[in-house]
Amino acid sequence: MLIYLIDEDTISLYLTERVLRLEDFGKAILPFTAAEEALAFLLPRLTTELPQVIFLDLNMPVMNGWEFLEALIPYESQLRGQCRIYLLTSSLALADSARAQYYPLVAGVIHKPLDEDDVKAISADTYENVRLNARSQVSRRGR
Repeated sequence: MLIYLIDEDTISLYLTERVLRLEDFGKAILPFTAAEEALAFLLPRLTTELPQVIFLDLNMPVMNGWEFLEALIPYESQLRGQCRIYLLTSSLALADSARAQYYPLVAGVIHKPLDEDDVKAISADTYENVRLNARSQVSRRGR
């Protein structure tokens, strides 16, 4: 499983990656310290190598998490069902959770720091999503 971590805070990146590795979540973890860097890396790979999970910090300079999500809107049909985005935030604002509901690619909002219980829940959700997508693709081929 390919995972993108997007957070300008290198300590937060390190801690998130460490928890993911300790929980054996994902084979390849690609960290990005800027959302625009992750977007530039992702877009040419839309048809070849999508991340199954993106952990996206909301509060970043230059391009924040919301702007990253807006930039993905034209590609939602290619990403939907293939890539799940989890927003990472240190904010306790309920407005973040409410706003996240308007983005179909967002699977959840996680308050930093990510912990092993979060990873276990995401793992179960991600593997269920993969299973459902595989079943959906088989039924489409049978038509």
